[in-house]
Amino acid sequence: MHGFYRIAAAVHKTTIANPQANAGEVIELIREAEAQDASVVIFPELTLVSYSASDLLFQHNLYEKQNEALRTILSETIKSNTVAIIGIALLDANRLYNCAAVIQSGNILGIVPKSYLPNNKEFYEKRQFVSGRDIVRTVTEYLGSEIPFGVDLLFSDGADMLFGVEICEDLWAVTPPSNHMASNGANLIFNLSASNELIGKATYRETLVRSQSARAMCAYAYSSASVGESTTDTVFGGDSMICEYGSLLARTPRFSMDNELITADVDLSRLTWLRLAESSFADARRKKTTVVKLGTLPAIKELRRSVDPLPFVPADDALKAHRCEEIIHIQAHGLIARMQRARIKKAHIGISGGLDSTLALLSTHKAFEIMGWDHRGIVAVTMPGFGTTRRTKDNATLLCEALGVTLKTVDITELSLAKFEAIGHDPDEHTVTYENVQARARTAILMNMANKEGGLVIGTGDLSEIALGWSTYNGDHMSMYALNGGIPKTLIRYVIEHFKEDEHLHDIIDDILATPISPELLPHDNERIVQQTEEIVGPYELHDFFLYHFIKYGAKPSKILFLASRAFDGKYDRQTIKKWLAFFIRRFFTQQFKRSCMPDGPKVGSISLSPRADWRMPSDADMSAWLKELEDVD
Repeated sequence: MHGFYRIAAAVHKTTIANPQANAGEVIELIREAEAQDASVVIFPELTLVSYSASDLLFQHNLYEKQNEALRTILSETIKSNTVAIIGIALLDANRLYNCAAVIQSGNILGIVPKSYLPNNKEFYEKRQFVSGRDIVRTVTEYLGSEIPFGVDLLFSDGADMLFGVEICEDLWAVTPPSNHMASNGANLIFNLSASNELIGKATYRETLVRSQSARAMCAYAYSSASVGESTTDTVFGGDSMICEYGSLLARTPRFSMDNELITADVDLSRLTWLRLAESSFADARRKKTTVVKLGTLPAIKELRRSVDPLPFVPADDALKAHRCEEIIHIQAHGLIARMQRARIKKAHIGISGGLDSTLALLSTHKAFEIMGWDHRGIVAVTMPGFGTTRRTKDNATLLCEALGVTLKTVDITELSLAKFEAIGHDPDEHTVTYENVQARARTAILMNMANKEGGLVIGTGDLSEIALGWSTYNGDHMSMYALNGGIPKTLIRYVIEHFKEDEHLHDIIDDILATPISPELLPHDNERIVQQTEEIVGPYELHDFFLYHFIKYGAKPSKILFLASRAFDGKYDRQTIKKWLAFFIRRFFTQQFKRSCMPDGPKVGSISLSPRADWRMPSDADMSAWLKELEDVD
């Protein structure tokens, strides 16, 4: 389903040195995982004999009982398509290895040995086991079959899933085997573990798993031994988790006395295409690997994963506030550096009373405040035209007065009428020409005024407008420094709201945030704004969602539609979303020529459309393949 797979991490009730008892619990959990349509389920280290069996591993009887228990699991799961990864001890060439057996439909597909053996403090694995890190391209005979055996094994379903396996200490090593697995294309890593509980270790363990999933740009499933392990010297808590690209998706309750199974739907397609956009990932050295083909996997019937409708906006209030503070400082210090290098002491901003110009003014004010520059060096210019309402003009004026900046007013109606006359345009015809003449008049005034007074024209257009090309070419499209160019419309609201902490700005900002988004280029209706942008181009929350998944992960239109339908379920129906997605695609492709010559501006988040850095695209690219893919979706 669009590259999503459901994976599971299981923790079974452990009985030390009793493989058959453990096998019964494992079979129950495999069946539960299959009932939940899990593609793969992972179990703790040395699943059948128990990790703390210690020198009992030297007993021939225990080894045989383990193998009998594994045969039982194979026979009981012969009709199961769910892959299970089970910890076993393997005797090969008179050496004992701590291993993971990958099984499906009653067959062992491959066995992966542990590379790094802990040999200090609580654990002395080298007493029983030898490292398997040099075993590659090897076949071992086990349970009457020849089975691929080695650290070079990866497992593929032939579609989006390619996984590798490492065992406990491997993750703690300076160079985890999962690094090499990931560099060879594995987008999913499983870890069978027996990690004991100590004060603070659970937090460190989570940090380790999350950071490895981020570094390797993968999903990472980790299963650790349960409280049933021996308490002779250590206590185990059954701490298991599933992470994806640095985010924790699911985690078991620690110290549970029962069997536990957690699942998470991971987006492996997203991870694959994310890697393509990261040049450092492609530079990682590859090693030779052996890819084992999996059988048919269970398909997800219904995605359980929630989809964030506002991917640019953190849901957590504290994180949101921190993010806003970061954005303001990035903008302010970017502007400071630009003005210092240009030896310019004034900043000119067209201020309309709308969201974008408000943020540009507030961040510019912050820059002057940081440097201790005179706020009167900020020249805010209101340029009322045919559509300007008293509400927006008053808000612009009140904001400038509260900030103590220089305020100038230049009415553009007469200038626009003169331009209409010059090109022979009837002012009663409210066409695109009617609107663009006004936009270009405003830009010309700002540019000329800045030249006259030695100032820098601050651009106010945001990332969402840049994506849609919702600006007038060589009008509001152009500036000397595009301060908002890295911030999407959905996030701008929250950054502005962050300034409400100043009691002098609180009420003004509240009204600006409540004002409909509009360029106010068409005549108003008795002070009522008649030209509302989102009625023309569609909701910005949809376009920001489209932009995020289109650029960040290269998602196909059909997948974006699928995700958006879940994210906005109950707010927009599928056909409405599909209509605006088609609109987004058309605008994004046809408006590249504006992005190709957009001015400099600070990159704020992970997505930027700067033609000099993050997004390079020919202005005449054909969009038909994208529209066709969307049209083919029911």
